[in-house]
Amino acid sequence: MEFRILGPVEVWGSDGEIPLDGSKQRTVLATLLLARGRMVSDSHLCRLLWHEDPPATFNAQIYTYVSRLRKYLGDAVTISRQRPGYQLHVDPAQVDSENFARLARMGTDALRDGDFLAASRLLTQALSLWRGPALTNVTQELADEEAHRLDEARLVTLEARVEADLALGRHVDLLPELTGLVAKHPMHERFRSLLMDTLWRCDRRADALAVFHDGRRVLAEELGVSPGRMMTETYRAILVADGENQQVERASRSSRQAAGV
Repeated sequence: MEFRILGPVEVWGSDGEIPLDGSKQRTVLATLLLARGRMVSDSHLCRLLWHEDPPATFNAQIYTYVSRLRKYLGDAVTISRQRPGYQLHVDPAQVDSENFARLARMGTDALRDGDFLAASRLLTQALSLWRGPALTNVTQELADEEAHRLDEARLVTLEARVEADLALGRHVDLLPELTGLVAKHPMHERFRSLLMDTLWRCDRRADALAVFHDGRRVLAEELGVSPGRMMTETYRAILVADGENQQVERASRSSRQAAGV
C-alpha cells in the first residue's frame, strides 16, 4: 500500500486507488501520517477539522473517521487509540513524503561530497514523487499548518538538483527551466543566482547582468531590501570573469599584431 500527500492525499493498493470519503477523513489520515508514529491528540485533530467551531459531538465524529479509515485500509496499517488521541503505525517506505525526505537527504549529501552525478539522480528521484502542491484536498487548517513546510522542502531540493546539473555542465538544458522558475518565484534569490550563472556559462553575459538588475528592482519594490550575498557574489563573479576575459582578448590581439597577423 502507498500513501501519498505530496499532491492530493491519496491511498493506493494493489488494485488501484482506495476511495476515501472526503476532505475531513483525508485530513485525519494526512495528520496521522505527518506525525510519523507520534500520538495526535483529539484536540489537535478537532482544530484541524473544524478550526474554532467544532460540533458538540466532535469526539464521536473523529472516532467515525478513524473507524472508516481502519475499514478502508484493512491490515496494511494499524491506527491505535492512545489517549488522548490516535497513533498510526505504518512503514515509512509506504509514505511518499518519507521517501522524498530520504532521497533528498541522500542527494544533498552526494552534492556536498562532490558526487554530482549521484546527486542529480537522487534529487531527481525525490522530486518525481511530487504530483502538485502538497495537501490540496484537506481542510484549509491543515494545509496552512503543513503545506508551506513541505513546499519549501521541495524548493530546497530543486535548488540542489539544479546546482548538481550545473556542475555537470548541463547549463544549456537548464536555461528554460530556470527562466520559468525565476518568472514563478521572482524574489527567490537562489534561483535568480543560478539563472545568472547559467546565462553566463551560455555566453549570455549581458542577459545574466540584466537578471541581477531586474532582481534588485523587484526586491526593492516588493520588500524594500537590496540583493543578498548570493546574488551579489554571483554578479561580482561575472564582472570579474568579464574583466579577465577582456584582458586575455587584448593580450591575444596585441600578440597577433606584434606577429603581423
